[in-house]
Amino acid sequence: MAHKEFPIIPSTIESIDETFFKWVDEEINVYATTNKGWKKIPAIWVSAERAFQVKHKKELRDDAGSLILPLLTVERTGISKDPHKKGAFWGNVPPVDDYRGGSITIGRKINQDKTSNFANAKSFRNNRQVNFPEANEKIVYEYTSIPMPVYITVTYNLTLRTEYQQQMNEMMTPFITRTGGINYFSLRSNGHFYEGFIQPSFSSGNNVAGLAQDERKYETTIPIEVLGYLIGEDKNQEAPKVVIRENQVDVKLPRERVIFEDDPDCEDKASFCRE
Repeated sequence: MAHKEFPIIPSTIESIDETFFKWVDEEINVYATTNKGWKKIPAIWVSAERAFQVKHKKELRDDAGSLILPLLTVERTGISKDPHKKGAFWGNVPPVDDYRGGSITIGRKINQDKTSNFANAKSFRNNRQVNFPEANEKIVYEYTSIPMPVYITVTYNLTLRTEYQQQMNEMMTPFITRTGGINYFSLRSNGHFYEGFIQPSFSSGNNVAGLAQDERKYETTIPIEVLGYLIGEDKNQEAPKVVIRENQVDVKLPRERVIFEDDPDCEDKASFCRE
């Protein structure tokens, strides 16, 4: 039985982070009014080192090294594996008991070359002619299997930082109205599908009430949950992430006829028996 590894991009924690960040930066695509006109608000992944941020996007900071407002930051705040949120697979499916594993069959197709070889061999054996039209029961299928998907809930905090109330209103509005009357949205990337849920309460904070000499700042945090899944153990998995196996169509036990003095099988049309 043949098997081979199938090239596919597995779903990892980094895949979920990247998909969510692209949704914020490219699909929501927040703009606001600044002293330079109507401008796209940059999105920053806050887990990156400050030294990397300074070198990667120098336009985000002024000469003193302070961030230029307005801006939007994305932070992953937690991951939970809730047994009550199992996605499409409510039962645990153990992997195949071999060194390659694989639990869930996600596709099946006919191996045309090997199936035609069996058909040609049968037609030549029965009719002394290749490609003779007759039924063929020996069909070779290729089964594609993956590890058991593990569903997780990833929580993020989007923090909007501005200097003016008008900018904050303009930046918050897309997150409130883009999903319509519900708080649900979908994310797709590299063939994977995730689901997001914007939480109903936005926490706001500012320093305008103190009337101090500090720089005026408005800050709003939008919590979002993303229901994603992991396939395999990422780089720590030794077995392939996706495996293709072929079914068995013919099992033969060879027998030495000369030693056991067996008579030739004259019922076979292609045998060399002659009456």
